[in-house]
Amino acid sequence: MDLFKVYPLFDIKPVRGEGCNVYDENGQAYLDLYGGHAVISIGHGHPHYIERVKAQLEALPFYSNSVQNELQEALAAKLGQVSGCENYHLFLCNSGAEANENALKLASFRNGKSKVIAFRQGFHGRTSAAVRITDNPKIVAAINEGFEVAWHELNDTSGVLESLSQGDICAVMVEGIQGIGGIYVPDPSFLKAVAAACREQDAVLILDEVQSGYGRSGAFFAFQHAGIVPGLITVAKGMGNGFPIGGVLIHPEFEAGYGMLGSTFGGSHLACAAGLAVLEVIEQERLMDNAAAVGQYLMEELRTFEQVTEVRGMGLMIGASFDFPVSALRNQLLFEEKVFTGSASCPRTLRLLPPLSLSKEEASLFLEKLHTVLKRMPQTKAV
Repeated sequence: MDLFKVYPLFDIKPVRGEGCNVYDENGQAYLDLYGGHAVISIGHGHPHYIERVKAQLEALPFYSNSVQNELQEALAAKLGQVSGCENYHLFLCNSGAEANENALKLASFRNGKSKVIAFRQGFHGRTSAAVRITDNPKIVAAINEGFEVAWHELNDTSGVLESLSQGDICAVMVEGIQGIGGIYVPDPSFLKAVAAACREQDAVLILDEVQSGYGRSGAFFAFQHAGIVPGLITVAKGMGNGFPIGGVLIHPEFEAGYGMLGSTFGGSHLACAAGLAVLEVIEQERLMDNAAAVGQYLMEELRTFEQVTEVRGMGLMIGASFDFPVSALRNQLLFEEKVFTGSASCPRTLRLLPPLSLSKEEASLFLEKLHTVLKRMPQTKAV
């Protein structure tokens, strides 16, 4: 049996990681400015993380959710404390798509509606309901088209309010910062207006913080820059620093019921140990402050490159648009300068999602390497 081919693969085999670097089988270091899709939040091979996970692996990696698990309670308490969302409840699952599926289900349980407002260039996952509100028809199968979606452009306040005024909207799902779409930040006034209209129309505002959460924006959640209170918040990628874990933060206005939600593997002992380690490191090493400071430095410096037409983002979630498609640029950065970067649905956008521990010196090294590649590429001009 061979693997079902789902991604084109680079001819690189990372075998270990340390800090903001990964190393291949030959010992070659690669500066990681992508973090495996924003998954590596506290850096590769963090000693506290390894110690926490190793100790739990040796004690009890898993048992059923039908018994008490104090690690789940500890994770919920720590997440509430570090994020500032102490009054929310936590449901634990395994991935971002699963978190979004359960959030949509909770919203529909609450108000009995099924129509959802979603946004162009948005991405929420590849599973049934999540992919229905993902703006990529190529990955939406016929079986996924099971409920009505009202599509809007991000920051289209008047259009979204008009849709909500019809009274048939179950939920509005929006990313804290659009990721795959190219790093687009919702305007705070837009989020405030939509949050108020959702309350008026008995619709649920769901903030997909799967990629933008866990300190990546410089705040714990990107929506916190707008000062709003969502009904549901979904998390995953940076939550486990590589261990599969996801969750839904549920506002106390939602009433729990046995059997409403459930998961076999969600919130396992091992997953919770990984999740606790991440929160402890974020707090102890002040990684949100670091993300804000280093991210600001990176964005300011990127704006000085004459080939860069726009820089978007917050903290260490950055999109830089160039005046040419960036595929060749990314390949040269990877194979010649040994730097991982990310792509976006826009072919001219370079996406940066490094570990939150990225230092200013490492950011400067990336900028030097970017300068070197741009100077070498025939279709570009030097900085």
